[in-house]
Amino acid sequence: MRRAQPEAHLVVIGNFDGVHRGHQALLDAATKDAAAHGLKPRLLTFRPHPAEVLGRTPPPVLTRPARKRELIERLFPAIEVVEQRFDPAFASLTPDAFAAWLATEQNAKRVVVGQNFRFGKGRAGGFEDLVRLGAANGFTASSHEVVGDEAGGWSSTRIRGAIAAGDLEGAERMLGRPHMLIGEVVAGKRLGRTIGFPTANLNGIVEMLPPFGVYATLVDREDESGARAIGLGAMSIGTNPTTDTTDGVKVEVFVLDFEGDLYGERLRVSVVSRLRGEAKYGTLDALVAQMGRDVAEARRILEPRKVLPELGSYA
Repeated sequence: MRRAQPEAHLVVIGNFDGVHRGHQALLDAATKDAAAHGLKPRLLTFRPHPAEVLGRTPPPVLTRPARKRELIERLFPAIEVVEQRFDPAFASLTPDAFAAWLATEQNAKRVVVGQNFRFGKGRAGGFEDLVRLGAANGFTASSHEVVGDEAGGWSSTRIRGAIAAGDLEGAERMLGRPHMLIGEVVAGKRLGRTIGFPTANLNGIVEMLPPFGVYATLVDREDESGARAIGLGAMSIGTNPTTDTTDGVKVEVFVLDFEGDLYGERLRVSVVSRLRGEAKYGTLDALVAQMGRDVAEARRILEPRKVLPELGSYA
């Protein structure tokens, strides 16, 4: 009996942090290119981030691995997502060995990379090397063009810059959806309940935080059935200078018009707009009055949009 031939692949290589509009344009083109050549599209990414293994500081995270996979599989169901463990042994592969690995282990016939792609031990290989080595290993290599707007190409780096500047609207335009934080609700000091603004304190967030301040948000509850919308929210990021003298950054979200217990729940918070910076108030009454204004402004911003039906729930 003849052994079935392994499926041939078009392999797109990259980190794809954020799965932003530039990534989406690339993956759409790759899906069509794969179909035209009778290949199965595959996205190859690495975990942990290569920078961690190579002793460099990795960039702030836009999307955690599980969320990244979820987005890609939802937007591009034809694409198979493969996470390759990036460890010292894999990092030690020479450019020649890496190209051979693509051909044998990934059965690559076409390989698509970014224009600045580097590979192999010591980042010794570049795009021209991949073209040459691909020809020797039975695959073609191409680089994708960066797409963007009048301000420049859409990139994870540019999105991080927008978030760092508090420009959540700009980040959303490049992502195609709001920047999202994911965390588990843990017990806090319960001060919010006593002043009429019970907040959910979020722990375990790995995504990049915008600057300290107050933000208009959309809130989902994450469970085994997926994400379910809870409602509109006003989120505080900072050290609570008016009421808390302890150290540490806190992320707290007040869900508008919500009554219930969220302890232990996993929430997805889509950060839509920055309302103001962090401030210290002279009295608790002054803080409460400002929180009321924050909630009213969050409602004004969020009411027109609420659910994003094209992706289900808020994201």
